[in-house]
Amino acid sequence: MAFDGIITSAIATELSSTITLGKIEKIYQPTGEDLLIQIHTREGNVKLLASCGSQSARICLTEDKYSNPMQPPNFCMLMRKHIQGGRITAIRQRGSERIIEIDIEAQTELGFTTSKRLIVEIMGKHSNIILVDIESGKIIDAIKRISIDVNRYRQLLPGVIYVYPPKQDKTPFKSASEKDFVNSEGVVLSEKLIMNRISGISPAIARELLSSKNPAARLAEIAESAETGSFTPTIYFDEDDTPREFHITDLSEYCGLRQETFDSLSSCIEFYYQHRASTNIIKQKSVPLHKIVKSALDKALLKKKRLSEDLLKAENSDKYRLYGELLTANIHLVQTGARSVEVVNYYDGSNITIPLSEKLSGAKNAQQYFKKYSKARTAIKEKAVQLEEVEADITYLDSVMQSLEAASTEGELDQIKEELVETGYIRYRSKPGHKRNKQKQAPLEYRLSDGHHVFVGRNNKENDQLTTKTASRTDIWFHTKEIPGSHVILVTESGESLQDITAETIYEAASIAAYHSKGKDSDNVPVDYTLVKYVKKPSGAKPGMVIFTHNSTVYVTPKLPGSAVKS
Repeated sequence: MAFDGIITSAIATELSSTITLGKIEKIYQPTGEDLLIQIHTREGNVKLLASCGSQSARICLTEDKYSNPMQPPNFCMLMRKHIQGGRITAIRQRGSERIIEIDIEAQTELGFTTSKRLIVEIMGKHSNIILVDIESGKIIDAIKRISIDVNRYRQLLPGVIYVYPPKQDKTPFKSASEKDFVNSEGVVLSEKLIMNRISGISPAIARELLSSKNPAARLAEIAESAETGSFTPTIYFDEDDTPREFHITDLSEYCGLRQETFDSLSSCIEFYYQHRASTNIIKQKSVPLHKIVKSALDKALLKKKRLSEDLLKAENSDKYRLYGELLTANIHLVQTGARSVEVVNYYDGSNITIPLSEKLSGAKNAQQYFKKYSKARTAIKEKAVQLEEVEADITYLDSVMQSLEAASTEGELDQIKEELVETGYIRYRSKPGHKRNKQKQAPLEYRLSDGHHVFVGRNNKENDQLTTKTASRTDIWFHTKEIPGSHVILVTESGESLQDITAETIYEAASIAAYHSKGKDSDNVPVDYTLVKYVKKPSGAKPGMVIFTHNSTVYVTPKLPGSAVKS
């Protein structure tokens, strides 16, 4: 767990220098576990986020946007009553614990000055946000109320005297010495034993201390940097770019991982938790969509297999016509009740045995074969059309699957879900009077080395919007050849033709198209390109499905340009 006592000390230092004497202007409660406070400081307005989520408990400044409920929760209304308009007088960490205290001077409705304390306890599933009256020591309210049925030692209810969490029999990290790292025989303790002796350190810090020649001195150095603010917040990433760990000091065990430093601890904390939460939410949210698309794709592939088999059988129907013709020419050879007859094939002079139905005459048998032949020829036409339709469905579902695998935000998943609703793969049960909100289309944007801009659709709805509505007829359209992927548009300048675009620019744009496709991890990916005016969407075609002409093909390695523009 990254948010240990050392991080708490560091964020207390940062917040103290940033929002002390700031005025609380607005208070919001986006969720049942998050509190958002807008504060006016000398440097301008800032937003303080306090969260008590079991997996995301934290306190930091934030620049992210949060959607608030139409009706503020009761705790939010109470906070507005007691501290909105108040001024922050002090921010501190309690000891070496993961507890932040914010003292606030506010005024009552009658104009009397009162002192309140907002306490943010960052303790995993036991995290909480509590407002306390300093003079009486009583709890005004807690975002998560704890009754005696839940905790006999410590109740967090309005009117109850606030009691701090029970102290652990450990040495605070701020005062740890050499003796805390060794046993009675002078042997350095294990990670687990060190954490049992010293409070406020995480497993990552315990391992970092053990890798040091002098653990006590290393801890004192880290603690001092937290109190003085002389630290560089760093996040370490896994191979899939998911944040693994962050801290205010280097963690040698992650030296092989990609890392990113931040100017402030708040921006580091918010980036870490937002991206971890976002990654988990996206994984959870994509699972049901993935199942729906895979199920539809499996059915379409099975249907294609059966249609192909039926079509193959139907295409071998010429023998029925031959049987009918030969029986008609040799009726006199057919005996009543016979199961077969041997006749001469007048096309090549060979003998041929024709199976017969013993219940039918020779003429009737001939008619049956002509009917089979006629039925087979009709089936060829019908099944060929069906096969073409199912192949289009497979192409479409492949593209949706690729969009799902590439989705990196909730908004993208919402767009894909909306697309599946519109195409009938998901049933949408509308409620009376409820209007479904449609997601706005916002393609990715890149700037090439020569200054040209490239736009990329992240799903089929964006592909449609980009190619058929946004792009100009003289822009250049890119798409991987026979590989599911995004529509990519290279924007041309006024009066600029395809011949004016350099080969380097074409290859750079094509590399982007290859990167945003199912061939992302391959080499030498074929990419078609043509002018947008030659790209057409057939009537009734599913989202993202187009036909094009006048195209050329280049082979590229999937790659993004050096600069991406936020859309």
